[in-house]
Amino acid sequence: MKRRYKITIFFLSLFLAWLLIAPFLAKGLIIEKPLEKADAILVLSGSSLYIERTQKAAEVYKKGAAPVVFLTDDGDRTGWSKIEKRNIPYVEMARRNLISQGVPAEAIVILQPQVTGTIYEARVLAEKAKAENLQSIVIVTSAYHSRRALWVFERFFAENNLHTEFGIVPAAAGVQTPPPFVWWLTAKGWGSVGAEYLKFAVYWAYY
Repeated sequence: MKRRYKITIFFLSLFLAWLLIAPFLAKGLIIEKPLEKADAILVLSGSSLYIERTQKAAEVYKKGAAPVVFLTDDGDRTGWSKIEKRNIPYVEMARRNLISQGVPAEAIVILQPQVTGTIYEARVLAEKAKAENLQSIVIVTSAYHSRRALWVFERFFAENNLHTEFGIVPAAAGVQTPPPFVWWLTAKGWGSVGAEYLKFAVYWAYY
């Protein structure tokens, strides 16, 4: 009986410790570094997460932070649209959402080629930055992706001797991703927070 009591106390203590630690793990991934003025806003692709990302990008644009919004294209598509009779590219949905929120169509630029990860988005943007001499860019992405995104872009540009200043504005956690206090209760939360730490380790090791 005494042994069972000790085991119960041990696991209860672990659970309480986790309740305290879990929110900090989530919040540790979130970083914000706004720029009052920039040459462009870059919205990182994230399939269905385009909704929260473009909402935030539209807010930043309408505050006058930059004259143009760049979108990257990860090549993913939505499910079948009965109305349009096709699987619509998420980048097209992102563009539509920006327009519906007040961003002029002529202010939206889809960067090419298609990308398969954050490092490739940095490479695509680097080419654009060199071609147009972009001095400052505000990145918009999901909250839990923000710290790694900023780290990747700043590191890649520095390694390639590009002196572009970066800001980053994350979409609010809880729109399409779980809030920091409850992320661990859902599979989506583990995909957003747990997997992000794994991706950070992979990027640190290989890039």
